[in-house]
Amino acid sequence: MVESVPSPSGTHQHILIVEDRDGRRTQVLGSAKYFIGRDLANDICLNSQYASRYHAMLLRIPAEREGEYCYRILDGDLEGRPSTNGLLINGQKLTTHQLKSGDVITFGPDAKATYKIVKAP
Repeated sequence: MVESVPSPSGTHQHILIVEDRDGRRTQVLGSAKYFIGRDLANDICLNSQYASRYHAMLLRIPAEREGEYCYRILDGDLEGRPSTNGLLINGQKLTTHQLKSGDVITFGPDAKATYKIVKAP
């Protein structure tokens, strides 16, 4: 499912390209938060035995330029419990990271996502 929500300026879109056992799909980001994990209650569901039920959260935060935003990813759930296998961002194990276009997030050996900022159509 692709949700189309342009950035406030209307010139860029934030997207997450998810790859797991179900294949590859694109999620256009615009909401203030997203929950990512194996459980079907998540906003972005991962089909991977290595992903935790509630693996990570994406939070929209203000960027340096007024009227723009970016996303921060945090390992774990709302109660502060970390995921079982953690997050690798560009090959580094991190618990939180402000995402930049091109960052690769690895949830497990068969589940990853690439964050991109692209020109809006």
